[in-house]
Amino acid sequence: MNAGAALSSDAIAALAISAERHERVHQGRRLCWRRFGDGPPLVLLHGGHGSWLHWVRNVQALAATHTLWLPDMPGFGDSEPLACEPHAPERLQFLVDALMASLDTLVGRGAVINLAGFSFGGLVAARLAALRGDVRRLALLGPAGHGGRRRQVQALREWRLGDAAEQAAALRFNLGSFMLHGPAADDEQALQVHSLCCRQTRFRSRSISLQGLLPATLRELQQPTLLLWGEHDVTAEPEQIAPLLVAGQPAHAWRVLPGAGHWVQYESADAINALLADWFGAAPPTPKQPTSAAPG
Repeated sequence: MNAGAALSSDAIAALAISAERHERVHQGRRLCWRRFGDGPPLVLLHGGHGSWLHWVRNVQALAATHTLWLPDMPGFGDSEPLACEPHAPERLQFLVDALMASLDTLVGRGAVINLAGFSFGGLVAARLAALRGDVRRLALLGPAGHGGRRRQVQALREWRLGDAAEQAAALRFNLGSFMLHGPAADDEQALQVHSLCCRQTRFRSRSISLQGLLPATLRELQQPTLLLWGEHDVTAEPEQIAPLLVAGQPAHAWRVLPGAGHWVQYESADAINALLADWFGAAPPTPKQPTSAAPG
């Protein structure tokens, strides 16, 4: 099956069933992790208003060469919320601590991992790498917290109001205006994943994503880090922010994928799967120089 082809609802259910599910408790709260494949460990962190399903088009390809560990971060998906207030200033630190503690019980403290994060999960991945160490390589897809200009021009619609049809219409609008670009915005599987993830989200990530925490964190990281954006990502101006984020860090690289929006690993699944397989596959690779695909 082509990784970029949409999976049916039944296929999504089958993928979920194929996962090896692990639950860990941190400070009295349950965290859910899913494991796929076999090989060196690769941890994939989802975005805000997300769950492990943000990687639904990537799991099968990446599990061919890696043991994938995908959490529902605290307050997302099947994981319980943090033991703090939803808007507590320290909630990002609590979230990273919970991920780090539970991950160490799964792969072992000090075990070297590869790590990728999408959107808010990109910022979380960078913080996790800075605090945990023992991360071989990182990939940050449409990472939040960059502190630069965002290109979002359409306000998101409140999807919790109205009847079922009105809620579905608002969720579809938000999917097309924020997450995806072009024909992919009408993808029924994407709407299914997006709707489910939004309804299960209890963590408030937006104010953290806007704080500009990523640049300083990237300067702490010595390991090779690949930053990836879709050409039409409304959360950033990649051509402007990327050179600033990698400046003075010869091990860091960046790419822009033409034609894609923010949810780049869904919309350009085949290209992302190939890039991540290459980035995480060889050891120890020569760091790539920053490159950019010209806008199409």
